[in-house]
Amino acid sequence: MTEDMGLFHTILGPGTPGTVSVLLVHGWGGDGREWSPHADGLAAAGHRVIVPDLRGHGRSPVPDKDNTPTAMADDLAALIGRLGAGPVVAVGHSMGGQVVNLLAVHHPDLVRSVVALDPAHGAHGAELLDIPRRLIAYQDNGARAAVELVEGAFAPTAPPGLRTAHIRTMLGTPDHVIAQAYAGMYTDPGAVGIRPSSEAYLRRRLRPALTVWTSAEAADWERSTLRGPESRVDHWAGTGHYLHEEHPGRTVRLIKEWTARRAA
Repeated sequence: MTEDMGLFHTILGPGTPGTVSVLLVHGWGGDGREWSPHADGLAAAGHRVIVPDLRGHGRSPVPDKDNTPTAMADDLAALIGRLGAGPVVAVGHSMGGQVVNLLAVHHPDLVRSVVALDPAHGAHGAELLDIPRRLIAYQDNGARAAVELVEGAFAPTAPPGLRTAHIRTMLGTPDHVIAQAYAGMYTDPGAVGIRPSSEAYLRRRLRPALTVWTSAEAADWERSTLRGPESRVDHWAGTGHYLHEEHPGRTVRLIKEWTARRAA
């Protein structure tokens, strides 16, 4: 049985029978505050919206070890079970995209469908070659080293203050969590972030899935992994990695449309 970590979380919207629950999961070095406008919009549309802080992040407990996507997915399973909220539409950004896919693979009864936004899987090429250097930097300097990645993650048209907000949130994340989470994504035994491993775990994802990539190459690659006619991959050109915050209205519309088609 999955241990309940007691994740910090907020709930918006109705809890009446038949209401579809939407789980909004942040990424590496983030917290649930980044989903505030989306939570408001989805709750106003009649959804029950659950916004957690992942283990080691935000206001949730900070374990000394096991701050990995697999453990985070298990934490979410415990939270969904405690709330009686399943099956959920599980939405995740970046590392959170990896987490919600792992949730769908390991706890499929709790997941109605998945929406993964620029997820942290499919690493190859230059990104793959740079993983060892980055891991050493995060092990040595934690969040301070991770700021470099955050600084370059936004399009020139990103809303003012968004980059600064994410730098501050990253710097507030414990150093050991930054290093453990990165290793859990890419280098630990069983990690699924590198492309061949990503392909293997995506083949095990049987729930309908919508993935949105900011890279056309990544979108083309993931289309080759899809199972079932209900799943699809979109490409949003001209946006940064934090696409849900650069385009909150577009993201809310996407989630609402996707959820409405699979509410039965």
